[in-house]
Amino acid sequence: MVYIFVPKISFSTTLVGIYLNNHKILNQMAISYKNLGLVNSKEMFAKAVKGGYAIPAFNFNNMEQLQAIIKACVETNSPVILQVSKGARDYANQTLLRYMAEGAVQYAKEISNGVGIPIVLHLDHGDSFETCKNCIDMGFSSVMIDGSHYSYEKNIEVTRQVVEYAHQFDVTVEGELGILSGIEDDVVAAKSIYTNPEDVIDFTNKTGVDSLAISIGTSHGANKFTPAQCTRDENGVLIPPPLRFDILEEIEKRMPGFPIVLHGASSVPADLIKVINDNGGAMKDAVGIPEAQLRRAAASSVCKINIDSDGRIAMTAAIRQVFVTKPAEFDPRKYLGPAREALKELYKHKINNVLGSAGAGN
Repeated sequence: MVYIFVPKISFSTTLVGIYLNNHKILNQMAISYKNLGLVNSKEMFAKAVKGGYAIPAFNFNNMEQLQAIIKACVETNSPVILQVSKGARDYANQTLLRYMAEGAVQYAKEISNGVGIPIVLHLDHGDSFETCKNCIDMGFSSVMIDGSHYSYEKNIEVTRQVVEYAHQFDVTVEGELGILSGIEDDVVAAKSIYTNPEDVIDFTNKTGVDSLAISIGTSHGANKFTPAQCTRDENGVLIPPPLRFDILEEIEKRMPGFPIVLHGASSVPADLIKVINDNGGAMKDAVGIPEAQLRRAAASSVCKINIDSDGRIAMTAAIRQVFVTKPAEFDPRKYLGPAREALKELYKHKINNVLGSAGAGN
């Protein structure tokens, strides 16, 4: 008979060992955004609040959009937040998007004589803890958990769960209070529900979020308002209702200096809508947020402004022009190239004249 010696180990000790080993393996598998050359939004937002400007938060789904964003920000020396939505992750693949963001860091250095600009890779409208965790583990430096469709208590619970995980890796978290109407990507809401200033301190204290998206009248998509909600000027152009700056000012009083975010802040330029419609498009009654109101918001504690629809409109206008004026053209470079240039110029305008972030890159 052969005897085999087995060390005496308690069941609980074994479980702890397995947990620690698994946790160590998971941490080794996770990708740190710092190794990719990215930054989180903490210092970026602190400088923006103090400087009276807002950081551009531009969504991207493909190479041409990313090239335009980086070139616009390098040429204006502006920090930038590269945003990836759930729809973008489904469309372009989250792994490719992460490597594109890593490439963007090197591209920014290449076209700026090695200087570069601060770049954040941010999850836009994360819909669950699992989605946010996955992005953090993939190397994102910032995530948004949008619990606004939940009850107030459930929003706090889910947001706090994301914060507790993210802060272990020095990843910043954006929460949301209030609901924006409109349709953009996977975000759909029938009507806006304004943020209640009385809830802001309680929500931020209980969740520990680093920034907060609020609802003061912005909206997702190109048709942010119905004609019935607007007035018309002497030329028949739709004028949307003004933003609720009273809500913003009340929040600022209650939490001075706390980073505030505006979603759905595209202006839907009338000249670009005309180009689209003159070249076969059918964007009727498209209207956005006046740029003067966005500039006013950027001078306050609003330190991040999301712009997506305007970029889509600029690219579409350029592409439609090529298709109409050069109907024999079939080389994607010949229509995506002009679209990329149009997007770059639009974003330079936003940085210089609306957000005020030009020169804040270093």
